[in-house]
Amino acid sequence: MPRKPSRSKPARKITYVTLFADESLNPKYEAALKKLGGELGRSYPMYIGGKEVRSGAGEFEHRSPIDTSIVVGKFQVGTRDHAKASIEAAKKGFAVWSSKPWQERVRVLERYARLIDARKFDIAAAITYEVGKNRLEALAECWEAVDAVKYYAGVMRKEKGYSIKMGPGGPGEHNLDVLKPHGVWPIISPFNFPFMLANGMAMGALITGNSVILKPTSEAPLTGLMLYRLYVDAGVPPGAVNYVTGPGGNFEDEFVANPDVDGIAFTGSRDVGMRLFRRFHTEQPYPKPVLLEMGSKNPTIVTAKADIPKAVEGTVRAAFGYGGQKCSATSRVYVQKEVRDKFLAALKDRVARVAVGDPRDKQTFMGPIINAKAVETFRKAVDDARQEGAQFVAGGQVLGGAKEKAGFYVSPTVVAGLPESSRLIRQELFVPFVVVNEYSNVDEAIECANATEYGLTAGIFSKDPKEVRKFFDGIRFGVTYANRSGGSTTGAWPGAQSFTGWKASGVTGRGVGSPFYLLNFLRDQSQTNVA
Repeated sequence: MPRKPSRSKPARKITYVTLFADESLNPKYEAALKKLGGELGRSYPMYIGGKEVRSGAGEFEHRSPIDTSIVVGKFQVGTRDHAKASIEAAKKGFAVWSSKPWQERVRVLERYARLIDARKFDIAAAITYEVGKNRLEALAECWEAVDAVKYYAGVMRKEKGYSIKMGPGGPGEHNLDVLKPHGVWPIISPFNFPFMLANGMAMGALITGNSVILKPTSEAPLTGLMLYRLYVDAGVPPGAVNYVTGPGGNFEDEFVANPDVDGIAFTGSRDVGMRLFRRFHTEQPYPKPVLLEMGSKNPTIVTAKADIPKAVEGTVRAAFGYGGQKCSATSRVYVQKEVRDKFLAALKDRVARVAVGDPRDKQTFMGPIINAKAVETFRKAVDDARQEGAQFVAGGQVLGGAKEKAGFYVSPTVVAGLPESSRLIRQELFVPFVVVNEYSNVDEAIECANATEYGLTAGIFSKDPKEVRKFFDGIRFGVTYANRSGGSTTGAWPGAQSFTGWKASGVTGRGVGSPFYLLNFLRDQSQTNVA
């Protein structure tokens, strides 16, 4: 009998917690790298109202942090006029998109998720070239985007498009409570998750019937373009999604002041986010929603009752995954004094085994940081730590570049013994730099962990359920973990963890991944019909 053709098993999904090395993924990823390598340096337009747009202000070159001799592409320098044109197009697109039944919008977004899955290796290759993320982290970002869309399609169906029959307020009344979209939303996305974070904000706006203007960071415009094309290919109509590029300052004045902008979604630095928040509420004719995710200074607590190997692994993965450039990255560790020396010795050994280099190489865990400014931030942190008398447990070096290439490479760094008043404990650095301090009891550790204006992610390692419960009850952060070796403060996943910032880390308290996230893009309308 002839043998039946064998069916290859689909690749297992990568998440930030697993990050397993599935060998079946490598050939497809490497083929995508090679394909993109042949397309580097191309010129790309903006897209407004479905039309290609070239800027009279010229183009800017985007170079890779892996090797600054690599020109990823040339992109348009958008201006305030382009911002205005994109708002006008989005307003027209909103009229078309919001009039579609919610079921149709959900089907379009589900088609979009299938397209992401089909193109994930090309997207991951772009992420690697643009922002220096290793293959597993880049692929995980694509799978997270797919799962986010699937999750929120399910939420929309469960909530029946957010239309709820209410009781009568008077004789003969038939009452509905309906949530409706606001309108036009600029989506301003960062470099560290150039696909998923842009996807999360844009998807939330689109699936609920809003229109969007994608404004990616100039550190990742190609990934933003891929996102735009996926929406268009899935069937989002012209104008309901637009794509503009260039310095944020060229767009900000129009985005905050144009009365046809109905909301802003932003992920990035606290300084920029707060400026947008204040300007939007001041320069608009009336209050409108602003969604902000603005980073953090995330603590991990290690108690005397912790599994030390698990705590070390969770700390390293959370602190040095993507070079400490995650909003959720561990940057402070509080270790109970009884196990301080044991923890630091194990941590030093584990950090020494972190593979730093070209993220295109299979063995690399930590690639480059994003740019020369980030290198200077790292250098200044090292200098300040030395001046303050810190103990250097690991790292502290600016590296010459992977394989002699002119990229932005630094060593994963751990210091200990800084005063709690140090700026290195207070300020978000967004580089692979971790401060370890000791404490006497869990109450003291929680107090130190909470002594920050930020409040995004926090973790604890302890085998004592009472200590874990005390942590969950007392910590003032939106995303909290206990005993997570896959990442002590990192690795939130749609439908599993809500990525919600408290205090200076966010605004609404309803984060992506939460069943309540879509409410950020909707507003109530009560409909009463008297028979």
